[in-house]
Amino acid sequence: MSIRFTKMHGLGNDFVVFESLSRELYFTPETIRLLADRHRGIGFDQLLLITPPSRVDVDFGYRIFNHDGSEVAQCGNGARCVGRFIRDRKFSPKQHLVLETLNGILELYVADTHVTVNMGIPTFEPHEIPFIAEQSALEYDLDVSGEIFRVSAVALGNPHVVLVCESAANAPVTKLGRKIESHARFPQRVNVGFLEIMDPTNIRLRVYERGAGETQACGSGACAAAVIARRLGRTQEIVKVHLIGGDLEIRWGGQGSPIWMRGPTVSVFEGNLQPDLFRRSPV
Repeated sequence: MSIRFTKMHGLGNDFVVFESLSRELYFTPETIRLLADRHRGIGFDQLLLITPPSRVDVDFGYRIFNHDGSEVAQCGNGARCVGRFIRDRKFSPKQHLVLETLNGILELYVADTHVTVNMGIPTFEPHEIPFIAEQSALEYDLDVSGEIFRVSAVALGNPHVVLVCESAANAPVTKLGRKIESHARFPQRVNVGFLEIMDPTNIRLRVYERGAGETQACGSGACAAAVIARRLGRTQEIVKVHLIGGDLEIRWGGQGSPIWMRGPTVSVFEGNLQPDLFRRSPV
């Protein structure tokens, strides 16, 4: 039997979504790379897999794979698409959904085409990000090929580093992002955000995602940038984040508070794959 999939995007950050509720699905890294190929496959930034819950207090499991085959613990735009997918497929009548990820529990509120996600409480401790530093600080000096950049670091289930720049549009995202993504001070690699602070309620952002390169939008990256901008004393509790693919609304109450992200989702098309692309043992 063929395997059904749905192509979706959140502000141009695009995904292919599979459900493993009716039968088990496992993906090899090779299969993911094949499916991600924009010329010979479906094409996407991440593959999202919805699985049965492993706990009674959870509605569904949620796994995320980058297009290079690596698995990650967090994807905010993907979480919004998963919430919309669950509602559209009528897998649950709930508006409030609880998902289980590699990073822990994720709460979603689904309303029409927009979904609100509780992205959790950010952490700034270097060993939790992980980031190699002697102690926690608001900003750090990062040596990149002999040039020093002033950066901030935060974890939101995945590691982020944020650089404040005068113009996000003119930032060397690909060249510098690639170098910082695999910098030795980030043992698990890192998502790199280039942040332009427009005013106290608006910021502009481009993100070079680990394992994916620059994407049209990055939900967790938008949250990271909003948090850093507020910690720097430059923005208010609620900000609009302007990304290449569109806008997200981020709300953060400050230290110890969870981050709330609200934004749109779009279902693009559905299709079917032949099962010989899949293997029967876990990744």
